[in-house]
Amino acid sequence: MARYTGASCKLCRREGQKLFLKAERCYTNKCSVDRRPYAPGMHKQQRKKVSEYGIQLREKQKAKRFYGILESQFRKYYEIALRKKGVTGENLLQILESRLDNVVHRMGLGSSREEARQLVTHGHFYVNGRRVNIPSFLVKPGDEISVAPSSKKSPRFKEILDITGSKVVPKWLEVDQENLNGKVIALPEREDIDLPIQEHLIVELYSK
Repeated sequence: MARYTGASCKLCRREGQKLFLKAERCYTNKCSVDRRPYAPGMHKQQRKKVSEYGIQLREKQKAKRFYGILESQFRKYYEIALRKKGVTGENLLQILESRLDNVVHRMGLGSSREEARQLVTHGHFYVNGRRVNIPSFLVKPGDEISVAPSSKKSPRFKEILDITGSKVVPKWLEVDQENLNGKVIALPEREDIDLPIQEHLIVELYSK
């Protein structure tokens, strides 16, 4: 499975905002965006006029980095969203939110999407009683997600809950943190997705 293996903090600095890719570090004074609020690279602090295409491209890159997805898979999700009824941009975000690694993160069982992806890949989660180790697996309403019985005693999940315990769980999910499981109540609506993404710019980019 192809994935980005470089420094996560560089991605946040390139987008000029926190993407919360490193869990608890993003909330401390060690955050690179706070310490170096400019893009990485040799010409990092030069100001350049950004074209319309550049604005659209940055929005797409930001969305990809929030969810940890590379271009080929992101384009595939866009094509699926385009074929679905409704608003294409909202359909795209709904598909991205429905990924198993994102759902695990939203449930508070992964301190970041990157950690949630790793936990899923290592087989720590069941969907409807069956082990699923594919982070891109798309859940649907009625699906039950739970930590594998053999993993429930892992001290890491206690540490994760200590970090995410006060996190607000989206209304489209139901979570029982004590038993380390939850259920997908419905697919998320646009107002349920709190990420600062202007999806219409992504649609405009791909429509050219």
